[in-house]
Amino acid sequence: MLISYIIFGVFALISWLISSRLQSKFKKYSKLPVALTGKQVAEKMLRDNGIYDVQVISTAGHLTDHYNPLTKTVNLSENVYGSASVAAAAVAAHECGHAVQHATAYAPLTLRSKLVPVVSFASNWMQWVLLAGIIFVNSFPQLLLAGIILFATTTFFSIITLPVEINASQRALAWLSNAGITNYETHEPAKDALKTAAYTYVVAALGSLATLVYYILIYLGRRD
Repeated sequence: MLISYIIFGVFALISWLISSRLQSKFKKYSKLPVALTGKQVAEKMLRDNGIYDVQVISTAGHLTDHYNPLTKTVNLSENVYGSASVAAAAVAAHECGHAVQHATAYAPLTLRSKLVPVVSFASNWMQWVLLAGIIFVNSFPQLLLAGIILFATTTFFSIITLPVEINASQRALAWLSNAGITNYETHEPAKDALKTAAYTYVVAALGSLATLVYYILIYLGRRD
């Protein structure tokens, strides 16, 4: 279990560093003005992509922005919704990128959406099954195997999330430039902000994969 704690600690530290860097960049790029607020950016991007059945709403919290495919809403945090800054524009366009993915049936997003119920079930049970599996690894190895399968579904979900997030950022940056929201001075800051945000998903996926490999090694190394 010591190795598991070390892996968790290393990736937790990296995740904290990236999160701190993201907060710093968001604060910095929130001072760079653009012509439209986050709400206006989102509404324009949706219209430009022929999407009229998605609502842009404000949600509480900081960097709590997300697209909900069930309710068809782009939820923007308060400091994005009403802010006319590079940071707000980048975040708003990114979330609308998910709405465009949904409207065009982007395959990775469709797959991730279908996995949500499975991942929800796995997340509720896998830690208990893994703990019991490690305790009884020699007498009842099938229990650990079941835990590994549950954990693998969450790892796969993290991996599938990567192309979804990267593609949404690519759509956002291309649209921001083409629509004239960003220019030669503000495009790179928008790109930098979204790239930093993407790193959080990369770290999460790598951490999950490393932990999965650790549990597999325990299972393979059991005494028959």
